[in-house]
Amino acid sequence: MKILITGGAGFIGSHLCDFLLEKGHEVICMDNLITGNMDNIAHLFGRKEFSFVQHDVTNYIYVAGDLDYILHFASPASPKDYLMFPIQTLKVGALGTHKALGLARAKGARFFLASTSECYGDPLVHPQTEDYWGNVNPIGLRGVYDEAKRFAEATTMAYHRYHGIDTRIIRIFNTYGPRMRKADGRAIPNFITQALSGQALTVFGDGSQTRSICYVSDLVDGIYRLMNSDVDTPVNIGNLEEMTILKLAQKIIEITGSQSEIAFKSLPEDDPKVRRPDISKARKLLGWEPSVNADEGLRRTVRYFKEQL
Repeated sequence: MKILITGGAGFIGSHLCDFLLEKGHEVICMDNLITGNMDNIAHLFGRKEFSFVQHDVTNYIYVAGDLDYILHFASPASPKDYLMFPIQTLKVGALGTHKALGLARAKGARFFLASTSECYGDPLVHPQTEDYWGNVNPIGLRGVYDEAKRFAEATTMAYHRYHGIDTRIIRIFNTYGPRMRKADGRAIPNFITQALSGQALTVFGDGSQTRSICYVSDLVDGIYRLMNSDVDTPVNIGNLEEMTILKLAQKIIEITGSQSEIAFKSLPEDDPKVRRPDISKARKLLGWEPSVNADEGLRRTVRYFKEQL
């Protein structure tokens, strides 16, 4: 297939580029590099099946020739990023999704939306199932990301129902691994960078809030299975291995062998108290199951950060 990946120079997008090229597909990577990084895809230049286009997908998207699939992954994805780029985050969720869907319609291509567990907000249901509508503060600081993704899902389903576009929607839970930016702002890269630098690990609140962390190779496997399925409603992909942020910090101190201590700071506005996916749908319809446990995934990620630092 000939596949366009928006946000292809980002953390997840670049791993998708690698994976799909190895599967024998032609990949067009499109990114405006606000949070993407050319270093993530530098090793792919020179391959005839790969091309890169620097472009802001909130503007008209042009791709010559046929196109089989569009994977829409363009968006700031960490709280630090979408607080720094709130308007861009809203625009890529709304205008960017609209432009990408318009291209899918023009090309007769399938469309795949990267949505997020943040659609559930600070959930009142635990674990989170796909039929849960969420608990989101639309005017809070995090609302720019949460509502951009919720709008993107609504737009995707409208194009599916009204124009007959063949669509897929994934709700991605906390994912980590190599190519995360050390200044990303999310817990794992923050903790690893601080531990390797001998700084105190910054834990917000008392650290009792939970996250379920999924290694990037498991996520990419889930994406590919969903791409090739006939499931046109949202599917959770994430790891069931839920732990508190405090335990995560302690685990990273142990893995790195750091002497760092833990520093507690006030909890940010609307920070979710719990986060764990119900993956029954993915198991049943995709035959998907995560295979990399937290200890192994974190060791691999620490090795990557050691090389970068």
